[in-house]
Amino acid sequence: MDSTSSSAYHRHRRKDKVVVIMGATGTGKSKLSVDLATLFPFSEIINSDKMQVYRGLDITTNKIPIEERLGVPHHLLGEVDPVNGEFTPSDFRSRGGSIISDITSRRKLPLVVGGSNSFIHALLVDQFDTESDVFDGSSSTSISSELRYNCCFLWVDVSFPVLSDYLSKRVEDMLDLGMVDELAEFYDPEAKDLEDDSAHRTGLRKAIGVPEFDRYFRKYPPARGLLSAAMVEGTDPKGEDNHLRKGAYEEAVTAIKDNTCQLVKRQIGKIFKLKRSGWDLRRIDATEAFRAAVTSESGGSNKKRWSEIWERQVVEPSVKIVKRFLKE
Repeated sequence: MDSTSSSAYHRHRRKDKVVVIMGATGTGKSKLSVDLATLFPFSEIINSDKMQVYRGLDITTNKIPIEERLGVPHHLLGEVDPVNGEFTPSDFRSRGGSIISDITSRRKLPLVVGGSNSFIHALLVDQFDTESDVFDGSSSTSISSELRYNCCFLWVDVSFPVLSDYLSKRVEDMLDLGMVDELAEFYDPEAKDLEDDSAHRTGLRKAIGVPEFDRYFRKYPPARGLLSAAMVEGTDPKGEDNHLRKGAYEEAVTAIKDNTCQLVKRQIGKIFKLKRSGWDLRRIDATEAFRAAVTSESGGSNKKRWSEIWERQVVEPSVKIVKRFLKE
């Protein structure tokens, strides 16, 4: 089939339906995907977060825990061995496309979920140029609105000030869950010369939290890969140089929070670029739910209020959009 015939075929063939849940980091995409998958039980989830595809650092990359997946099948979530090098947008297009074909062949609905817009773009566009980064300001290549699937886009959005407060709280929660011990086990002192050069970091070494705490571990190497919370934070009265250690720890935590917010800004910029290019993104405003989440405590009335707002303002409109999409 020549290129002209191939192009005509792709334009007129019946396209598989795919639901895409996108948005900045921390906006509840994983939760919404499971909520929808339980309401549309013929669904399977394909992760499109470029750090969560790798095996390892489950806390640091904020992978949804198994118990919160509620039995919904997840694909490309912690499946890629980081020792095999970078998992590129081209790799994601190939693997993701095969998974979508398998899911649709079984008459099920693929839910593509994640914040890595370069992965989403690579997977969905009809013609993908592996040599061009359409999100790079210096690129002359425009973003195409010609997609190889029939897509329903749900853009979960939260106002930046509210999301920033929530992400700060989330970092603290991740630390409480053991993120520092996880990073201490991952720490590679042999790679220390590369950590400040982002161009040389690959795979999981790009994950926010890794370079920030690698700088800490260079000053205060972890003993046998693990550190007690008291020693990390410099609160152990028997520890040496506690004041400096605590300062270095707080510097790493602050850097993680700042870099996460910078990531959010970049992600939002890419989403707006996709929307301006003709992608039909349906914005779901989750701001009020996250405003309640920032002040919620386990078992408290605010937690119940958060759940109610999430259901009313995020889940219900998303369900209506997906139902209409599936009936088309």
